[in-house]
Amino acid sequence: MTAAVVLNHVSRRYRGVNALDDVSVSFADGSITGLLGRNGAGKSTLMRIITGQEFASTGTVRVHGRNPVEHDDVLRTMSFVKESQVYPDIKVKRVIEAASWFYPNWDHELADQLIADFDVPMARRIKKVSRGQHSAVGIVIGLASRAEVTLFDEPYLGLDAVARQIFYDRLLADYAEHPRTILLSTHLIDEVANLLEHVVVIKAGRIVVDAPSEELRGRAMTVSGSARAVEEFTRHREVFTRQGIGSLASATVGGPIDDLAQARAREMNLQIEPVSLQEFVVRTAGGPAGADLTERISA
Repeated sequence: MTAAVVLNHVSRRYRGVNALDDVSVSFADGSITGLLGRNGAGKSTLMRIITGQEFASTGTVRVHGRNPVEHDDVLRTMSFVKESQVYPDIKVKRVIEAASWFYPNWDHELADQLIADFDVPMARRIKKVSRGQHSAVGIVIGLASRAEVTLFDEPYLGLDAVARQIFYDRLLADYAEHPRTILLSTHLIDEVANLLEHVVVIKAGRIVVDAPSEELRGRAMTVSGSARAVEEFTRHREVFTRQGIGSLASATVGGPIDDLAQARAREMNLQIEPVSLQEFVVRTAGGPAGADLTERISA
């Protein structure tokens, strides 16, 4: 699959601190990638560098083979919606109208549909809208732009669960009809897990996971039940983490687990469940235990 965005050995330093540290990663053309990690891991910095809003200290960035900073026409192929988006203090309808002038693939019909879906107050000044309505304006622009590379950085702040589901549904439906490269940074991992075709996890400015989401399923499993049974079942397996309360315990082990082992687990009254994407990210982007799991699963 052709790469729409390629970063090679990109670092970004702020007064001696590495926000990004020798990052090499690519994002395929026509794919939805989750950019995941803790606050301050470097996700927003990476997105700003891709969209030319910030310069890399070292390394190269190419969008469809060209440096976005040096080519205005490349910048027009990208839409970047971020949680702290700042607009001129004009009416909402003027904000959306101005956006339509910038993006050559703008779809007015889709914009109108999204405006109705989110009940966007078009006649209100942008600084007078609620946090959720402000986020909805960004979502309208991000989706209706139909930009070849679309980046969403926590785009849903202030939106309730129903509105967030509308966003996910509209994103997936429009992507199916008009594939493009979508990069989605979010902390609501379980909500978007089914949308993601690829997962990139950043920890302390470094890429620690870069894999298709399907490959991550089954890489780690949670075994739970009586402490004695868990201990016996996991005795000859690679164990990443253990937890226990009284006579009960659970352990995260390397997968997959074959049918014979599954049958043995049932005989021992053990439950085996795949680690969810959110659990996986917590372990890989979290504390020291997470770092250990990252190294073992990435091997």
